[in-house]
Amino acid sequence: MMKSTPPLAIRSWRRFVAIAGLLIVALVAMIGCSSDSNDEPTKAAEPTTRVIETEKGSVTVPASAERIVVLSGGLAGYLYALDAPVVATDTRVLGVTNLDGGFPPAWADAAKAQGTKELPAGEQLNIEAVAAAEPDLIIGGGQGITSVQSEELYDQLTAIAPTVLVPKTVAAWDKQLEIVADAAGRSDQVPALMSAYEDKVKEVKGKIKVPEGNVVYFLSVSSNKPYLVPPTAALPAMLAELGFKADDVMAKAGNPQLFGSGDSFEVSPELLSQVADAPVAFVIPVSGRPMAELATDPLYSQLPSFKAGTTFELPASSYRPDYDGAMATLDLIGQTFA
Repeated sequence: MMKSTPPLAIRSWRRFVAIAGLLIVALVAMIGCSSDSNDEPTKAAEPTTRVIETEKGSVTVPASAERIVVLSGGLAGYLYALDAPVVATDTRVLGVTNLDGGFPPAWADAAKAQGTKELPAGEQLNIEAVAAAEPDLIIGGGQGITSVQSEELYDQLTAIAPTVLVPKTVAAWDKQLEIVADAAGRSDQVPALMSAYEDKVKEVKGKIKVPEGNVVYFLSVSSNKPYLVPPTAALPAMLAELGFKADDVMAKAGNPQLFGSGDSFEVSPELLSQVADAPVAFVIPVSGRPMAELATDPLYSQLPSFKAGTTFELPASSYRPDYDGAMATLDLIGQTFA
């Protein structure tokens, strides 16, 4: 028997149901798309610059610098520790390198790996070499002659790129690290570095035996004139964390004027035996005679620390240490007094 054709009303009803179903599916899809777009608001573009405060006033710097020129070799090590991109840098570090050029051993490998260029060293800052590096940030200041050079040409430097100068009054390496990291947009890396340093201090302090008595710090310079390091300088302050108590040489010397950046002062040969009479001593040759030669000089050989054999030599990199210098000095103290 042949099937009969469905009445017209039934066919129309089925067509209506099918069309209605398609409309419902499309409406649900539209609602879903609308909901998704509302759940994910449009992200604002991240800022490309920041404003930081310096002794020169407010400075607008890149949010994260990509081409940094460093005007002081004493500051460059911080940037390599922070894994910041250094396109060119001064290479002079007191007692370590000189006008002949060459990267200091502590960060030579990092500089070469980055392809960092050496800035010409001289009595004046080579502004053309700085400009040729096409920096997006310039960092200078700190201690020594390079600080004076960058101060003198600050206006010309700012015409090339945003320039941040570390104040010469900031001698503590951890404070210098904070300033440099802030300028380079890498402050988030400082806590890990400081945590590693603090762990190192605890490790070394726990295994060494500190000699009894106060400590005097001799700075051996090229003029052969006696120079001492005050307790407030970076090295004595760091070793104080390990239990080495710096003698109050400033009071014994009559509170003389501090030299340069405030981390040394000259003592007359006539007063040296009175001022440097502490039972323990450290000698830091930065451009002068090593400890072995000082020990043959009657001016030093009769001092209590030399007579007792409780005088110890530290490298020039420990005098104004950067982060790597501080860590290396701690290692050396740990080996010497274990």
